[in-house]
Amino acid sequence: MSTHYSGRFFASIAIFLLLSTHINVKEVHAAGECGKTPISNAALSLSACLGAVQNVRAKVSPACCSRVSVLLRNSPKCLCAVFLSPLVKQAGINPAIAITIPKRCNIRNRPAGKKCGKYTLP
Repeated sequence: MSTHYSGRFFASIAIFLLLSTHINVKEVHAAGECGKTPISNAALSLSACLGAVQNVRAKVSPACCSRVSVLLRNSPKCLCAVFLSPLVKQAGINPAIAITIPKRCNIRNRPAGKKCGKYTLP
């Protein structure tokens, strides 16, 4: 490899690394649907709901209802982002069942009728 080509190669690698680092830093500091809280952390905060997201007829625990209520009050878009997240899909949770939790908890201020992906909050 000539000096000219090896210089270009290393310059290309350096630019690629700088751009990818910039993109990653931007993602970490950017506020998403859940503010500065990563969606994975928001999803983990709803671990009390695991029983209720497997079966639409399952009783929803008071701890689950409390956490969903807080999340809806603070960031309704975050709850939708959690329900549609890859983490939830990987856990085998059906978003169509998960989306029913606010109603099953009798949360009065839930955004009934709002779209969450292809689902509508009951």
